[in-house]
Amino acid sequence: MKISSRRDFLKNVIGASSMLLLSQQGFAVNNRYEEAFVDKLLPAPKGGGFAMRDYWIWDPSVIKGEDGRYHMFASRWSKKYGFGNWVTNSEVVRAIADTPEGPYEFVEVVLPARGKRYFDGCTTHNPRIVKNGDYYVLYYFGNNYEEPNPSFSENVWESGLGQKAWMHKRIGMAYSKSISGPWKRVDQPILNPRLGEWDTSITSNPSPVVLPDGKVYLIYKSSPVNYNPPLLLGAAQADSFLGPYLRLSNKPIFSFHSDQNHENDVEDPFVWHNGQHFELIMKDRYGKICGEEGGGIHAYSKDGIDWHLSKAVKAYSKTIRWNDGSVSHQANFERPFLLFENGKPTHLFAATGDGAESYQFERTWNMVIPLKVS
Repeated sequence: MKISSRRDFLKNVIGASSMLLLSQQGFAVNNRYEEAFVDKLLPAPKGGGFAMRDYWIWDPSVIKGEDGRYHMFASRWSKKYGFGNWVTNSEVVRAIADTPEGPYEFVEVVLPARGKRYFDGCTTHNPRIVKNGDYYVLYYFGNNYEEPNPSFSENVWESGLGQKAWMHKRIGMAYSKSISGPWKRVDQPILNPRLGEWDTSITSNPSPVVLPDGKVYLIYKSSPVNYNPPLLLGAAQADSFLGPYLRLSNKPIFSFHSDQNHENDVEDPFVWHNGQHFELIMKDRYGKICGEEGGGIHAYSKDGIDWHLSKAVKAYSKTIRWNDGSVSHQANFERPFLLFENGKPTHLFAATGDGAESYQFERTWNMVIPLKVS
């Protein structure tokens, strides 16, 4: 299947019912969680989150710093490029606010392009920030490519550069004792693809969680061939954030597609450990699990390998209630991230945008939704 833009990733192919497809794939639907995660969402503050007029903004990840303020790590790239240049021109930045809702103000570029001799020399994207002991640890994917940097007018998905850059995605990591740096950036990926396995193409979309014993559990995205469906999720673990990161299973931990229909998959996981077991929310790309294309699903696991969908499976929607009483249907709602305080999730962050349809944006920003705290 030829890809001309990132938009082509999300063709809405609705087939048999969600439960039938899940049953066919042997994926359990469990009754443990009766309350839908989506019911925890409160109205979103208009004007909250993080936006920059001259940049596409994506990938929110927020943590409370040693200064008591809230620090958002995000991806940005110039609007002189098209939105599709996330794969070739993104850089990770930091913004701050006095409250979780924001608005957040840009502070600095944290992970700039550093040269094509590095695996992450051209692009940094998908930041996820955690605190591990004395260190702030920033996970992301980086890539490089041999071709010249694209011109502002180049459609990288039509020229083929987007696909080449996509195949070079690798998970990287940086760490610092201060939220404001300096950041020590590792020079090699912390997790590489495996030739001949289900994750032979890339490693990206890192979702780390520091476990009660100090180990790091990490979910990542890959695929058996390339950027075409199905996209699959795997799990790795390390005794220290410095690694090594070892796979917990040779198989993907989520796989909803069939041989006849590859276009049923998930991405953008956010995982946490509630003290007893793992939970996660993630994007249902084609809507065959939660019933909404691009909506979210909730799942849980005792060991991080064997996962179960909640009975109330829906985690979030692209239809947003705002604190002024209005309702909108967003073109996209992606890269969910939960802020925790005192062990409870208090705010859901997501990348979103205004536009006529998915990935056809006028502007993008990282929005925030307060949560009911039980």
